Amino acid sequence: MIRERPRLAAPGELSEIEEVVISSYGKYLTRMDRPPAPMERDYAEAIENQEIWVIGSPVQGLVSFRTESVGALLIENIAVHPSNQGSGLGRLLMEFAEAEATARGLNRLALYTNEAMIENLSIYEHLGFSEVARRTEDGYRRIYMEKVLPPLG
Repeated sequence: MIRERPRLAAPGELSEIEEVVISSYGKYLTRMDRPPAPMERDYAEAIENQEIWVIGSPVQGLVSFRTESVGALLIENIAVHPSNQGSGLGRLLMEFAEAEATARGLNRLALYTNEAMIENLSIYEHLGFSEVARRTEDGYRRIYMEKVLPPLG
C-alpha cells in the first residue's frame, strides 16, 4: 500500500499520468457519447503550471485542484490506477486536497462528476460531500458536489 505524501508532478511523469487517466476513465467510454473531460486535458500544461500532484513511482494516482474565486478548493480531477482502486489511495489524495484547502484558508472543497459516473456519487457522499447542483457544461452533464470543512482552531 502506498502511504507517501503526494508530490508535484514532474515533466518526466507525463506518460505515467496519462496512463492513470486513460485506465481509470476508460470504463466510462461505453456510457458516454464522448470521452470524459479528464481524458481530453492537456497534462503537459497542467504539469508546467504546477496544477497536478501525483503519488507512487510509477505514478499510481493523481489529484488536480485550484482555488476558486468563491472560496473553495475545486478538485478538477482525482484518478487512481485500477490496480490500486479500493486500496485507500483515493482517500489519501482527498485528504491531501482537504489539507491543502485548509492551508490556503479555505473552508470548502468542491468537485463535479459526470452523471454517467454513478459510482462516484456514493464514494463522494461517503467522504462527506453533498450534491449542490446539476447542469450541462461544455456538453457534459455534471453533478456538482461540495464539502464544508471544519473550522480551524
